[in-house]
Amino acid sequence: MSDHAAIPGRAIRLAGGRVSARVPMRPVVVTGCLFVATLAAAVFAVGTGEFPVPPGEVVSVLVGGGDPGSQFIVNELRLPRVVCALLCGVALGISGTVFQTLTRNPLGSPDIVGFQQGAVTGALFVITIVEGTGTSASVGALVGGMATAAVVYVLSIKDRRLSGFRLVLVGIAISMLMLALNDYMLSRARVEDGQEATRWLLGSLNGRTWDDATTLLIAGALLFPVCALAGRALRVLELGEDGACGLGLRVERARLGLVAIAVALVAVTTVAIGPVAFVALTAPQIARRLTRSAQPPLLASAVTGALIVQVADIAGQRLVPSTPLPVGVMTGMVGGLYLIWLLATEWRSGRA
Repeated sequence: MSDHAAIPGRAIRLAGGRVSARVPMRPVVVTGCLFVATLAAAVFAVGTGEFPVPPGEVVSVLVGGGDPGSQFIVNELRLPRVVCALLCGVALGISGTVFQTLTRNPLGSPDIVGFQQGAVTGALFVITIVEGTGTSASVGALVGGMATAAVVYVLSIKDRRLSGFRLVLVGIAISMLMLALNDYMLSRARVEDGQEATRWLLGSLNGRTWDDATTLLIAGALLFPVCALAGRALRVLELGEDGACGLGLRVERARLGLVAIAVALVAVTTVAIGPVAFVALTAPQIARRLTRSAQPPLLASAVTGALIVQVADIAGQRLVPSTPLPVGVMTGMVGGLYLIWLLATEWRSGRA
């Protein structure tokens, strides 16, 4: 059976049998298992460190109990980092699903096609040239990501249709251009700004506070519900442009809206912890293979992204305890190997 074959489901009937729907059980079970694994990883991350806290005590603190010492360690020192990791993973997982569905290409990821680099360029311009921080850097990242997305989108139009293959190629070229521009800005920046920007470019969760987590929570509260509402349009676009038009979807408007949402998610994540490579590339593919779903697995990708970022952060802290590795370095190492495997698979199948 192929990954996109029909998956047995369970029929659910409401309103005395007048309303019924078939729910595929495998995606539900897989997503539930991924969610439990993510919670377990989060509890482990909160409970380990120089002052270990038993898992039971961590759970007690999270529900409002525990002694004052454990409350301080969990709530003030470690929980903000974990919340940032989970929210960034969710945002990147959703963003990757949107781009891969729109391009109909497994390489259609924001960090591959240049959108993440555009956000980095916008933030770096504010940090190194304008010498701004905080909100202004966030605005710069959003503008940079949107501007890059607009350029790539326009250059990827062929015969009045978006070509996923062209988008990947144009995006890679734009990404290289943005990398060169970023290096130039770093070389012209003041030493202090350059050092701070370089640390940020590694993608790190070190030193995250509730201010960082609150920013992500607000952004998530605004963007995640919009993504859920846009899920129907994404599923229709999976059928192809002709099929989507036949179902009455305004394809170009839907694409532009989805791109804007996905770029906003990337920009928010980039400003919060820096660029984290390959999560948006790998999370949707892992989720699709596990769920064997023919539809874009938005929820499963979101949970998978959160699990990847959380596990990568745990590994980065434990592999070299004296010098913890940034989460962006860990995801880059694993994601690079995954990208090599993906390219080899695509080449053997004749699609590369």
